[in-house]
Amino acid sequence: MQYTKQYLRESGKICKEIDTDAIEKMVGLLRRCADDKGRLFILGLGGSAANASHAVNDFRKICRIDAHTPTDNVAEFSARVNDEGLSKTFINYLRVSRLNKNDAIMIFSVNGGDSERSISPNIIEAIDYAKQRKSRIIGVVGSDRGYTAQKADVCVVIPTVSIERRTAHAEEFQAVVWHLLVNHPTLRPRQRANNIILW
Repeated sequence: MQYTKQYLRESGKICKEIDTDAIEKMVGLLRRCADDKGRLFILGLGGSAANASHAVNDFRKICRIDAHTPTDNVAEFSARVNDEGLSKTFINYLRVSRLNKNDAIMIFSVNGGDSERSISPNIIEAIDYAKQRKSRIIGVVGSDRGYTAQKADVCVVIPTVSIERRTAHAEEFQAVVWHLLVNHPTLRPRQRANNIILW
């Protein structure tokens, strides 16, 4: 019982401390992406890859944003790991997709990438490529020291309230943030009684 209360207290503390201004900036950036008829590419590994898959569904179905994640196609992703190496998995997917200035990439990650320690090199290369293509870069991460937090146009850093549970809280709050985004009135289309969808 004590552990359960502690975990939930930590989650509540994160809710109070999370940067709401950064989330609102993210809303504006995604709204511009939708208005420009751009696409949203959501990149994550491990538990963050599972979150990316769920988020793609929500952005497509609820917000009508053309969203994709490379890890949904396990055949292509694993072939690229095997043939090109882990670091190239995201960048080569984005190249084939012809990433452009109207598009955005969204990073879900605990660390956010670290070139010195060779953590998530594919995220680092994807960010650098998005910079070259002048695409928008968004992040929801668990560290303000990682590559995503340093390079993104807007990044929500999940406050660390427990080093021991940093991964768990970072991944759970990826879900909180994306559910907030897809239900935000600025991103969710209005629906008339006759089922015509409007922005």
